[in-house]
Amino acid sequence: MNKILLTKEKQIFHEKGDIFHIMKKSSDGFSDFGEAYFTTIKQNEIKGWKKHKKMTLNLAVPIGEVEFVITDGKGHFSNYTLSPEKYSRLTIPPCFWVAFRGISDLNLVINIADLEHNPDEAENIDLESFKYEW
Repeated sequence: MNKILLTKEKQIFHEKGDIFHIMKKSSDGFSDFGEAYFTTIKQNEIKGWKKHKKMTLNLAVPIGEVEFVITDGKGHFSNYTLSPEKYSRLTIPPCFWVAFRGISDLNLVINIADLEHNPDEAENIDLESFKYEW
C-alpha cells in the first residue's frame, strides 16, 4: 500500500480567516483534474467501503477530524486521521477500498479527483465486508 501518499500541506493563519492549501498541478499525487467536491460526515458515522476502479482521490479535512481507513482487500489496513491540526492531503490511487468515520461534531472533507463522477466506475460494499475494529 506504498502508493498511498500523505502530504503535509501549507496553512496560512490570518486574523480575518485562515487559508488551507490542498493541491497544485505540480503537487505529488496530482495526475489530472476531473472534479472537486465537499462531503460532510456526522460524528461517529462511517461512510464506506468504496473502491474506485480508475479515480484517484485527494482528500483533506479543513474542518473537524476524520479517520480514514484504507485496505487492499487482502487483510492489510492503513489508518490516517486528518484535521486542521494535522493538516495534510491524503492521495488514494484506484483499486483500494476506503471508509471514513467522523470524529468531531462537524466534519468537512474535500476531494479533488482526477475524473468526473461515474457511478459505473466505483464499487460499494457493506461495512461488515472487512473485519476492521472502529
